Amino acid sequence: MRCLKYQVNNQFKDFLPDPGDFELIHENIPPIKQGEFLVKAKFISTDPYLRSFANRSSVPYEQFGFQVGRVVESKHPDYPATMNVVSHSGWRDYTVLNGDPDEIFNIKPYNAPVGNLPLSYAVGALGMPGMTAYLGLLEICRPEAGEVVCVSSAAGAVGSLVGQIAKLQGCTVIGFAGTDAKVDMLRNELKFDHAFNYKATKDVKGAIRSVTHGIDCYFDNVGGTLSAQVMECMNENGRVAVCGSISLYGKNSSPRKKPHLPASVTGVSFSFTQWNLEQQGAALAQLKTWIEQGKIQAKETIVKGFEGLPNTFIGMLRGDYVGKTVVKV
Repeated sequence: MRCLKYQVNNQFKDFLPDPGDFELIHENIPPIKQGEFLVKAKFISTDPYLRSFANRSSVPYEQFGFQVGRVVESKHPDYPATMNVVSHSGWRDYTVLNGDPDEIFNIKPYNAPVGNLPLSYAVGALGMPGMTAYLGLLEICRPEAGEVVCVSSAAGAVGSLVGQIAKLQGCTVIGFAGTDAKVDMLRNELKFDHAFNYKATKDVKGAIRSVTHGIDCYFDNVGGTLSAQVMECMNENGRVAVCGSISLYGKNSSPRKKPHLPASVTGVSFSFTQWNLEQQGAALAQLKTWIEQGKIQAKETIVKGFEGLPNTFIGMLRGDYVGKTVVKV
């Protein structure tokens, strides 16, 4: 049989890739062998880390990424037919796997932990973004009731969960997003206490000071100028969880002004992979319970069409979508 996959042929010159950097390729798939299983992709993830990792790889390379699919044929006892499997198999509609870990995150394919919830959640709120939000906030920032938590890219896959989890901890939550519609969503649907459109806010520090005495925990998804201004508002003994620096991806590494921070503030860069499988599983189980109880909303945008994957990825980076952006195959 044949499958479709995307190959990256050019290094991305700018923050936003060019659709022409990607090539759609037909590939012949041989019959599966003993110990292998064939997965048909159902939802493919687009994430900011795909941009940050891109130019670390020499071209051409197959576009990596998370997907969730269904096992359609199996000769592996642990992956029976009809199982829904999450893997880091990349942008391809069919994949032959053998259960080994992937080369980037060292994660073995695993049964999608969604229960009766939408399968797309397996690459969103109940996948890597969910683990990142939960563990980064609760294990790195460790917010306490009554503290102030600030989140950048707050309407995205990770940030939208971070703010809601912080509210469940009894915190005051401030979010920054890139459009007025996203700000309204944060305030009215996700119940953030305060939200600002960073593109329309000339004085970020002034905006923060207008609603709070300062920031105790900052969950940083963007880096750059916005984060520098937020960190100027950190309180004594504040904690910063550095999840991503999307504003800097694809830009040169010229020196940037460092924010003035109290000496007691701690900042930690992290990846969800630093926690073991038991901790990751516990995080997903708690998130699933909160979603089922209606305490957390799993915001997502589903775009149909494998052929449109590059444009959807570019749109996600541009900020066109709300929550987790996934492509339905």
